[in-house]
Amino acid sequence: MVIIIFIDSMSLYIADFHIHSKYSRATSKNMDLEHIDLWCQKKGIDLVTTADFTHPAWFKELKEKLIETKDGGLYFLKSKIQNSKSKINPKFKIQNSKLTKFILTTELACIYKRHNKTRRIHLVIFAPNLEAVAEINNQLGKKFNLKSDGRPILGIDAEDLVKLLLKIDPKIIVVPAHCWTPWFALFGSKSGFDSFEECFGEVADKIFAVETGLSSDPAMNWLIPEIDSRTIISNSDAHSPDNLGREANVFSGDKISYDDIYDCLSHQGKGENLALKYTIEFFPEEGKYHFDGHQACKIVMHPQEAIKNKNICPKCKRELTIGVHHRVFELAQRKESDDFAQRIPFKKIIPLREIIGNVLEVGKNAKAVDQIYEKIIKIGKNEFNVLLDFDLEKLKGAVEDDMIKAIQLVREGMVVISPGYDGEYGKIDVALKKIKPKQKTLF
Repeated sequence: MVIIIFIDSMSLYIADFHIHSKYSRATSKNMDLEHIDLWCQKKGIDLVTTADFTHPAWFKELKEKLIETKDGGLYFLKSKIQNSKSKINPKFKIQNSKLTKFILTTELACIYKRHNKTRRIHLVIFAPNLEAVAEINNQLGKKFNLKSDGRPILGIDAEDLVKLLLKIDPKIIVVPAHCWTPWFALFGSKSGFDSFEECFGEVADKIFAVETGLSSDPAMNWLIPEIDSRTIISNSDAHSPDNLGREANVFSGDKISYDDIYDCLSHQGKGENLALKYTIEFFPEEGKYHFDGHQACKIVMHPQEAIKNKNICPKCKRELTIGVHHRVFELAQRKESDDFAQRIPFKKIIPLREIIGNVLEVGKNAKAVDQIYEKIIKIGKNEFNVLLDFDLEKLKGAVEDDMIKAIQLVREGMVVISPGYDGEYGKIDVALKKIKPKQKTLF
């Protein structure tokens, strides 16, 4: 059940615009529409992407299983509409008082040469309806293999791709995905650019939103002036259902449609009917490219240390993978101490299953974690409600006090994280015995 919170007569909508389907490489077989819908209800997500709409088999499913909402550009699952009169949908055993909406987005990988350098850039593409998706697939399918992967690799310059997409439909939105990661991003240290204009040329002004990625947060992006005119969004890039919403966007408005989202994102998060209230973020240190390092040698370095070593691995003497932290401050034109009070705020979370696993000292997929997770969200209605707003005193007696204290510590940012690097996720620790009162570990 998704809780709607009313503030100034406006509803809040939690949205995740970037995930992958079962047709993408290294993705769970459960990333189908039905399981995505189920986990959106568990998480408290109101609007989620269908993902991977360029894949022919997946697009066929989308056309068969989705029905457009009355406001246009968003979709419901037909099966849930048919079951909407019953209080409980037996198949999913979850209260069906509010239906998950779907939006059509996908991730495309562009690999090409520009300025004598190979570029690898991932882009999130928003489409206003299934008809626009059909034409996108038609045009791209003439030159590229769309069957190979849910996130196809296209040998096309990012600027040329944007021009092609906007010619198909001017309401298509193009967002640089996880824009700081080393290998596949706009500002990536290994294959990216130093500015929007350098990458997108004549259509740089058509790129009005950017995605933080798991290894950066909005505050890091605020240090880059050219991002000022763009809306900063955050999404999960989930490859399995339980990772949905590990990053997300919280909108406020009296309704939500594709046009409302377009208007909001194209006006720095402040549309006529819809506003971006805040984003939900990973602790960026937990992201797998936050610090510099070399995975093969188990070497991880703070950027200052890496610079002292001339960005060379002290073990094998090869070049380190320069992480997001290093790259942000390489391009930064502001100081962290500058006043950013007027920016759209953000809240940091650690997914509930990770918190539970950390306290129990087991993996997040352990059966014991499943049991406690289901118990907590049954009491707290959904995961986001528990992590952000729920009165944790109401969990007393249902779970151990240490579990409740751990959730509170995460709310307060009182966590210890060994930063991620070169493809390795960071390691979190919310074990109570290791965290003293009022201690707050920041990077």
